[in-house]
Formats: sequence, C-alpha cells, structure tokens
Amino acid sequence: MIKNTKALNLAEIKEILEKYPQLEENTAAAHTLQYIEKFVKMKFDKAEGIKDAIRGMNNEKLKEKHIAKIVDLMPEDAEDLRKIFVGEDFSLEMEEINSILAKVKVK
Repeated sequence: MIKNTKALNLAEIKEILEKYPQLEENTAAAHTLQYIEKFVKMKFDKAEGIKDAIRGMNNEKLKEKHIAKIVDLMPEDAEDLRKIFVGEDFSLEMEEINSILAKVKVK
C-alpha cells in the first residue's frame, strides 16, 4: 500500500537503497541499485547542494518533481532545461533559466 509519494533524484534513491537492510533479499531493489550505479556518478551531498540552491530561489513554478529532474539531468543550456518542462502549463522566463543554470554549474 502506497501511503505517500515524493519526488526524488537518482542520487537520493541510491543513498536510500545503499542503506536498505534487506537489499540482497529484494531483487527489484538490488536491480534498481545496479542500474543507478551505472548511470549516477554524482555524490549525494552534491545533489543535495544543487537541490537546496534551486529551492532557495523560491520560484513557485518549480515543483519537487522539476527539481529532481534538474538534478538528474544537470542541464548545460537553456534548451536542455526547457525539455524538463515540456507539457507543463507554464514556461520559464530567460532570467529564471539563467538562474537555474547558474546553480547547476556552480555545484
């Protein structure tokens, strides 16, 4: 039974799975960790720093799911960042885009 949901970036999921006590017994969790280890090279602390920096912008448009995807994809330019928001009912102003990209590049 699912009690609640929360958007997590892959570095957070990796951190949780590495601490999961029954990892060997749960093949789905073990396979997920193997997959994440192949693709996620970012340390948990760095991911948290980027997430906190983006949250600190206090931009009401940015939801947790957007922040998680930004941290996962680490966009390098405006075009990459805009792809995260395809299908949303809003668009980001260039000032917002530049601010987010600055936060990603600094970390």
